[in-house]
Amino acid sequence: MEYITRTLDNLVHQTAFMNLTWGNYLMIVVALVFMYLAIAKEFEPLLLVPISFGMLLVNIYPDIMAAPTETANGGLLYYFFTLDEWAILPSLIFMGVGAMTDFGPLIASPSSFLMGAAAQFGIFSAYFGAIALGFNGKAAAAISIIGGADGPTSIFLCSKLGQTELLGPIAVAAYSYMSLVPIIQPPIMKLFTSDKDKRIRMSQLRPVSKLEKILFPIVTTIVVCMILPTTAPLVGMLMLGNLFRECGVVRQLTETASNAMMYIVVILLGTSVGATTSAEAFLNVTTLKIVALGLIAFSFGTFAGVMFGQIMKIVTGGKVNPLIGSAGVSAVPMAARVSQKVGSEYDPSNFLLMHAMGPNVAGVIGTAVVAGVFMAVFGIV
Repeated sequence: MEYITRTLDNLVHQTAFMNLTWGNYLMIVVALVFMYLAIAKEFEPLLLVPISFGMLLVNIYPDIMAAPTETANGGLLYYFFTLDEWAILPSLIFMGVGAMTDFGPLIASPSSFLMGAAAQFGIFSAYFGAIALGFNGKAAAAISIIGGADGPTSIFLCSKLGQTELLGPIAVAAYSYMSLVPIIQPPIMKLFTSDKDKRIRMSQLRPVSKLEKILFPIVTTIVVCMILPTTAPLVGMLMLGNLFRECGVVRQLTETASNAMMYIVVILLGTSVGATTSAEAFLNVTTLKIVALGLIAFSFGTFAGVMFGQIMKIVTGGKVNPLIGSAGVSAVPMAARVSQKVGSEYDPSNFLLMHAMGPNVAGVIGTAVVAGVFMAVFGIV
């Protein structure tokens, strides 16, 4: 009888119910909320489903992220996360994005680069805000890149700057804001544009030749990486994926990079990012500061993009709809879709999507360039 009692007692004490803290339960609730947004509201489910499930797993069983020791192997998701720290998964994500994305709208309208550049204002506003809150320069740079709404770049820069202790909160904030683009951006877009602005119809983009599409990734790689060599892992992989797409002779590579490989990497990256949110690591003042700074950065980036869109409207005599400026953050293609959605609310027959893809693609390149600038400033090679 004593043996049975002791066995049952050991079994009970091995359950998660006996080992979880209030913080773990809180994070489990947050994970369930994220799952609801992903499944019921379809807010970027490809990201939020694995992130929320990783969050759920680590708060039920924290050792799933345990680092290896001399006497024990590491947890399953620790090895996934190591690929994030080594910047392997972010670079592969960029290759997949390049293979999936048509750069034609950006080539057809080079002025889109300016709107993509303007949206990077949010990054620098967050950088100085982080310095003001007491973060050191490298930590501030790693946090501020959230303003680009680019999860892979956030992970890449954080790892390169040696801020791995902040990687979890930064990655979760970046991916969460990417997923919540349809909620965060529209109020800002509507506030700083008039009803007349929202109804502006833009002329059809000029056709882009096959030669232009092939040369663009090659020339961009040479120019950007010669100036900022440290951007090669991101910009280089982005352009390689796009070259696969446009050259027309490697269909199998294009399909692999944009489908099977891309989705495998999203599973590994999303689940491991979610698994960095254990209650012990996530529920602290530093995390709250990072989340707040990320929201401020993203909001300022959206605002700056819309304001530059207003400038472009004036310069072109009313030919540019300022709503497309909000797509300058690099959440591709979500931000472009939001520009289309807000515009169609005021004129259902107004098609802004392809026009918004120009600033959107420019934002992806712009955020990678800003990351390269930070690395150059801090002497990272």
